[in-house]
Amino acid sequence: MKAVNLHTLNTLKSKGEKFPVITAYDSAFARQIELAEIEVVLVGDSLGNVVLGYDSTVPVTMDDMLHHTAAVVRGNDLSLIIADMPFMSYATGEMTLDNAALLMQAGAQMVKLEGGAWLKESIFMLSERGIPVCGHLGLTPQSVNKLGGYRVQGRDEESAQQIFTDAEILQTAGADLLVLECVPSELATRIAEHLTIPVIGIGAGPGVDAQVLVLYDMLGFSPRMPKFTKNFLPDTGDVMLALKAYADAVRSGEFPAPEHCFT
Repeated sequence: MKAVNLHTLNTLKSKGEKFPVITAYDSAFARQIELAEIEVVLVGDSLGNVVLGYDSTVPVTMDDMLHHTAAVVRGNDLSLIIADMPFMSYATGEMTLDNAALLMQAGAQMVKLEGGAWLKESIFMLSERGIPVCGHLGLTPQSVNKLGGYRVQGRDEESAQQIFTDAEILQTAGADLLVLECVPSELATRIAEHLTIPVIGIGAGPGVDAQVLVLYDMLGFSPRMPKFTKNFLPDTGDVMLALKAYADAVRSGEFPAPEHCFT
C-alpha cells in the first residue's frame, strides 16, 4: 500500500470503490493495521470506553488524545490518520484552532469534530488554515447526555432532513470527510450519493463510501457488542487475518450485512 492521502480517498469515491477505516490507540495495533493495508486509521475518543474504562467519551481530554495520537503515528507510516477532537475542545473558535494545531503537530493528518450546522464557522477556519476536517453526524457520542442515550438518529422525517441539511452545510464549510453514525441506511445512502466528499458509515448501512469500526469491537474484546458491529476474530483466529477479513468484507460490500443496519 502506498501512503494514503485525501486524493486517494476522493479517487476511491469517484471510482465507486469502498474503503475500510478502523480505530487504533497504540503503536502496536497501528502497525498491524498498516500491514493489513487499511487506508484510514481513526484515533477515536472511543479510547475512553475501550481503553480507559469510562462509560462515555466525555471524560477524554486533549492530553489523552495527544498521547494516543502520537503513539499511533509512531506505528503507522502509510494510513491516513484522523484524530478526534475531544469533548469541549472546540467550544470556541480559538480553542478549535489551538487544539487542532496540537493534534496535527502530534502527527494527525486530519481532525474530526462532532456536530451539525453550528460547526460551519469552525470548519471553515480550520480548512482555510490548511487543517483537513472530518465531520460527524447522527449519533454523536459526546452528546450522549443530551441525546438521552445511544439511540439511532434520523428515523423521523424532520430529524432525517436536519441530518441531510447539516451534511450539506459541513461540506460547503470545507469538511473533507463525513462520518454518519447510527442512522437509517436509506438516509445514509441518500447523503453519500448527494455529497462529493467521501462518507464513512458506522451503523449507517452499506450505501456509503466507507465503513469504520472500533478495533476492540471488531476483535470481540468489548463487553457489549453494538448491533452494527461484527467480530471478525473467531473466523480467522488471528488479529492480522481478522483485520484483513474486515477490510476485504468492506471492499466487497459483504459488510455491513442487513443484520448490522437500521431502518
